[in-house]
Amino acid sequence: MKITQDILTEKAIALLRELISIPSFSGEEDKTGDAIVAFLQSFGIETQRQYHNIYAFNKYFDESKPTLLLNSHHDTVKPNNAYTKDPFDAHVEDGKLYGLGSNDAGGCLVSLLATFVHFYDKEGLSHNIIMAATAEEEDAGEKSIRALLPILPKIDVAIVGEPTLMDLAIAEKGLVVFDAVVEGTPSHAAHPNDDNSIYNTIEVLQWFKDYTFEKVSEALGEVKLTVTQINAGKQHNVVPSQVDMVVDVRVNDCYTNQEIADLLQKEAPCKMIPRSLRLNSSNIDPNHDLVKSGLALGRGTYGSPTLSDQAALSCQSVKLGPGDSTRSHSANEFIYVDEIVEGIDLYIKILTGFLQ
Repeated sequence: MKITQDILTEKAIALLRELISIPSFSGEEDKTGDAIVAFLQSFGIETQRQYHNIYAFNKYFDESKPTLLLNSHHDTVKPNNAYTKDPFDAHVEDGKLYGLGSNDAGGCLVSLLATFVHFYDKEGLSHNIIMAATAEEEDAGEKSIRALLPILPKIDVAIVGEPTLMDLAIAEKGLVVFDAVVEGTPSHAAHPNDDNSIYNTIEVLQWFKDYTFEKVSEALGEVKLTVTQINAGKQHNVVPSQVDMVVDVRVNDCYTNQEIADLLQKEAPCKMIPRSLRLNSSNIDPNHDLVKSGLALGRGTYGSPTLSDQAALSCQSVKLGPGDSTRSHSANEFIYVDEIVEGIDLYIKILTGFLQ
């Protein structure tokens, strides 16, 4: 039986309903991994597995060709307390498919899986295709795509499936989280103290509020620095020796994370200790053929402020998928069924233009 696009779409939506019904918090994706394996194998596609990362290669994989990676994740965050619907009850109301992970990123994942099946046995493609349904994206875990990439062939370009309303995110901000420490002299609250760490923090906070980074990205705008946590003191009558703060820095594609760390450690009026430098910004050449294929179909481009598995990739990549990022991690999460239908159609059309 010929596998038409309508049949693929129907099976993809059925898979999404199944995935929603299976709890798959980061690190606990074994059962959703099984469901993805079964889906691909139902089309005669051989799969491979590393931890809960499921991956497959197109039928006519040729090492002499460049390789396109199709990637999305099958883990979810935990449902928040504002849910009024069962987060694991996949059901449709008014054209909306409800359920945890429906929008982030189940709709993208099943649409990419359907797209991979469509191209799986096509001959004469300009690129190989690897499909990777990966785990632990939500917490950037050690058994996520970061573990998978070293065992895959060289990737030349990637589509990362995240909800973008099927516009192309041609750049994505990176992230560096800093532990900042403002020091002072500890003392009894009853005694004079001109070096109170809490008072010292006033000037430091003002410095953070006023600080700007020189380089502004055309796609991503300015680097955004935000103080998000502050903590000091344990007793009412003791001036603490230090104030601990957390500083969240969203990095544009004009800087590496190391450059951001070097700048702040040199210029900030307090100690700045980066937790990790691995979540770098991502981008793709606006004139890349993959982007041109999307533009030819009337899709828009933009710079994304949110982080994804793009941060783990060293190749050019675009973030693209059905659904709306503003619904991610929200209560009563949903994706429109029509968005999945459109997503599969547009993925196939974009890749048809790119792979010829």
